[in-house]
Amino acid sequence: MANTGKSNFERLIALADEAFDYRSDPDQIEMTDEQREKLMAIHPATMQAENNENGPVAWLLVLPTTLPLMERFVQHEISEKELLELTLVGVPYEAIYLCSALVLEEYRRKGITLRLTLKAIDEIRSNNPIQALFVWPFSEGGDHAAEKVAIAAALPLISRAH
Repeated sequence: MANTGKSNFERLIALADEAFDYRSDPDQIEMTDEQREKLMAIHPATMQAENNENGPVAWLLVLPTTLPLMERFVQHEISEKELLELTLVGVPYEAIYLCSALVLEEYRRKGITLRLTLKAIDEIRSNNPIQALFVWPFSEGGDHAAEKVAIAAALPLISRAH
């Protein structure tokens, strides 16, 4: 997607719509103000971004949670939205959900996703006993990125089947 005169912000929103179709799926996290506040209360490292002079070129969302909630999510017992709703603030987190990473096309394959994700994991690990990462894969590129993150973080990666 070349620059079409839209801002980086508008381009990332369009990319999110295209990749996840979250507006038509009530089970996905929508990033409402309430959800953003909850994510920040859970841990300030949950949302990461890389910006240039034209705004964001990459966004990342991770969600630290407990192992029992991770297990319920990967077994399709709860939705992504319920995962966020059920994750309590201030408890020890043992798992991190690699929720989403969006990078504008011209910035891909530069290590931005890996760098932002490892930064988030390191910050969350600094005061939580993280034992695993988990993912709900939406694309081959997302699967590959999650595997690279897991290897670099030296953590097992658990996938939710579609």
